[in-house]
Amino acid sequence: MKKLINDPNDVVTESLRGMALAHPELLDVDLEQHNIYRATPKQGKVALLSGGGSGHEPLHGGFVGAGMLDAACCGEVFTSPVPDQIMEATSKVDSGAGVLHIVKNYTGDVMNFEMAAELAADMSGTEVATVVVNDDVAVQDSLYTAGRRGVGGTLFVEKIAGAKAESGADLETVKNTAQKVIDNTRSFGMALTSCTVPAAGRPTFDLGDNEIELGIGIHGEPGRERSEMKSAHELALELVEPILEDLDFTGSPVVALLGGMGATPLHELYLMYGEVQQILEEKGVRVARSLVGNYVTSLDMAGCALSLLRADEEMLQLWDAPVHTPALNWEE
Repeated sequence: MKKLINDPNDVVTESLRGMALAHPELLDVDLEQHNIYRATPKQGKVALLSGGGSGHEPLHGGFVGAGMLDAACCGEVFTSPVPDQIMEATSKVDSGAGVLHIVKNYTGDVMNFEMAAELAADMSGTEVATVVVNDDVAVQDSLYTAGRRGVGGTLFVEKIAGAKAESGADLETVKNTAQKVIDNTRSFGMALTSCTVPAAGRPTFDLGDNEIELGIGIHGEPGRERSEMKSAHELALELVEPILEDLDFTGSPVVALLGGMGATPLHELYLMYGEVQQILEEKGVRVARSLVGNYVTSLDMAGCALSLLRADEEMLQLWDAPVHTPALNWEE
């Protein structure tokens, strides 16, 4: 294992320390609790809180800031944050309008966020609503989940619901907006290599020199099929077809995310995106907005994932709304 680390047991704390030093104008980082907060919170609005295991950066901490999340709770690598940690963040970001928990569909995350919501309601009277992201079409009931996994589409939920909250909408409206995004998002990923968890010191699974894993999860979970390496065009078909089989994306504007898993060069991601968009156009799918790069990763895994959102005009307006976070930053 070759990694830029000190002690494997300290990687999350030390990574968060570096993040705080890199973005002092955007983030307020609690190194003891492993919580990341918006440095200049906006009072009186619905607060958005998400989180999960570390190792998927920039998800979730990189999306804390104006127009997206108010806080992110960081667990150990590939491990859910604990209820007390989530409860503290929930109570801290509530400014009277309530808090929306955005939870990826993994059993530990769902359970711990649910417990934290109950604790926050009992201890501080915070009103909490919850949505569960389950956009992965690759497998049902994986090692980590009951039902579909929550993967790259989480970014769509955090951005669009974040913009809705920033506009002053109430908690029920923000939750409904988030759920609408979830209902219209589908994702599928593939891996060229495994990832290596620092504490384990070895790859999570073995792939032969000419093997790939289709339908991989963001924790290195097995996919739906292992096959021989293919051309970029063939792999793009492997990403697109399961998504379009699951939901009709024709007739509506679509937001597309072609995300790297952590170790694939942007050079190759852009090449893959070119193949993906060509296939989508041939199948009658109109991409209105696109994003290419590392946004929801799996440590040092090589590979990529496609997420598609069947949008409407309101969603596009919320997507285009200003955002200022370490990982996403644009003006309207």
